[in-house]
Amino acid sequence: MSTLKSTTPGNVIGFDSSEDAAVYPMNDDQFLLQTVDFFTPIVDDPFTFGQIAAVNALSDIYAMGGKPLFALNVVGFPSDDLPISVLSDILLGGEDIASKAGISILGGHTIKDKEPKYGMVVTGIVNKENMTRNDSAKQDDLLVLTKPLGSGIITTAIKQNFADEQMIESVQDVMKTLNNTASEVMTDIGVNACTDITGYGLLGHLLEMCKSSQVTAEIGFSSIPFLEGVFEFAQKGIVPGGSKRNFEFVSPNIKFDNALADHQKLMLADAQTSGGLLISVSEDKCQLLIQELKKQNVTPVAIIGRIIGKTDSFIKVHN
Repeated sequence: MSTLKSTTPGNVIGFDSSEDAAVYPMNDDQFLLQTVDFFTPIVDDPFTFGQIAAVNALSDIYAMGGKPLFALNVVGFPSDDLPISVLSDILLGGEDIASKAGISILGGHTIKDKEPKYGMVVTGIVNKENMTRNDSAKQDDLLVLTKPLGSGIITTAIKQNFADEQMIESVQDVMKTLNNTASEVMTDIGVNACTDITGYGLLGHLLEMCKSSQVTAEIGFSSIPFLEGVFEFAQKGIVPGGSKRNFEFVSPNIKFDNALADHQKLMLADAQTSGGLLISVSEDKCQLLIQELKKQNVTPVAIIGRIIGKTDSFIKVHN
């Protein structure tokens, strides 16, 4: 088996780091950001699917304190099996979100595929002084989460016809909400580190932050907001395979309170689509951050833990 080696120049942040987007210096003061994300439908409505996929793709730019400049569509579509109107609705959903983000979609690429797939390549920009990385969390920082968890579990329940209309509407609203406002607030206040919570779940993305920052995080399960129904579904074993794989991967690096049940641990590893920002902020700025987020209608927002000096595990979870 060959080993993939990075050829990234020293002044470029690429795949060899765990940052949310690739970073390329334009000059001494500005950096170009680029990211790509696409996936198969997680909801039935094509327009809503397009919206969610677009929000998810834009999220990495916001997590780094950047502003998106433009996007390119990435599409796979079974044109022999589904009407072109479905593809049109997906693309209209993406266009709707791009308009809300204040950017244009300048093109893209489509291939014939057995299952629909949609997402975007997003290019953004960030001033050097505003770039927020995920490897700069500091001891005594507080950890702030800007969206509830559980979209993976709820969308799995939807596929199995267990979720009611209110649950469906709630999870779709969360996944369609851009992280632009939260990003602008954290940039104005100045925070130490940030990442967005997507496929690796809370524990996976927090682990990346702790490993790259060489710190330990302590989080409290009872402090973490979850979507309605997540607890009950998790108890019944309605959990996506991706969340279970996340847990298997991260668990060697985590010390769990003995009081936590297995389904609670899986909830923390739940694979998210278009989740919120996880922000590491100094204690003296934390209340101002939360106050401003709430003023801008970023809710629910919660302090879920803190950063401590490095211990024998990267994450400690208490009840």
